[in-house]
Amino acid sequence: MPSPFPGMNPYLESSELCPEVHSRLIVAISDAISPQVLPKYRVAIEKRVYQVTEESLSVGIPDVLVINSKSDATDTSLNVAVAEPLNKPINVNIPMPEEVIEGYLEVREVGTGEVITVIELLSPKNKLSKEGRNAYETKRQKVLSSATHLVEIDLLRSGKPMPIVGKEIPSSYRILVSRSNYRPKAELYPFELQEAIPSFPLPLRAGDIEPLIDLQLLINQVYDRAGFYVAIDYSSEPTPKLSKTDTVWADNLLQQQGLRSRY
Repeated sequence: MPSPFPGMNPYLESSELCPEVHSRLIVAISDAISPQVLPKYRVAIEKRVYQVTEESLSVGIPDVLVINSKSDATDTSLNVAVAEPLNKPINVNIPMPEEVIEGYLEVREVGTGEVITVIELLSPKNKLSKEGRNAYETKRQKVLSSATHLVEIDLLRSGKPMPIVGKEIPSSYRILVSRSNYRPKAELYPFELQEAIPSFPLPLRAGDIEPLIDLQLLINQVYDRAGFYVAIDYSSEPTPKLSKTDTVWADNLLQQQGLRSRY
């Protein structure tokens, strides 16, 4: 069953589905471009490992508990409430480090092993969490300071977009193609929910034919093969919430396809 949306499906951004979407789409991109770049290049699936700490709210407790004393040593005639030490523990939550493993792609030249292009698909961990974003931005800066091309795919509406120099370009989603020989200039493909995901070329060595990555086709295939259509409740609103304009548009779209009843 195809995705009901012409572009990015906002329901795939939920915390429940996003990790699986990330893993499946990384593999799908690799499988799509590998036949087009072999035998000069091979596409390797790499993993980045780091730790993040998710802070939890602790339960507030009073310093002391004031109750009526039942001790024989207390003068009951005065009927005075006294403070007794709290002798039973209260369950609280503490921040715990979480190991995060994220996949990304490297296009390597066969023979030399040189990394020609890095393809990154942003996740909530490396876009929203402090530690994850710091780890990713450090890696990003190293790539941008090298002779390696960078392709950065952001299919998440939440969080601040990765930095670019100059005027900020608002968009719900974006794809950045940074060619090492063209920096500091880069090609940005901004797009909105109601638009199809744009295709973009995979930068390689000068003179090589650059395959076109049809990300819209790939994410539609992932949606169908993974059976996400049975895991999504289209009668509910996606998380994160849509803008008012997109909410009205999505409601009409889902009603037309029989995925949401008319109110």
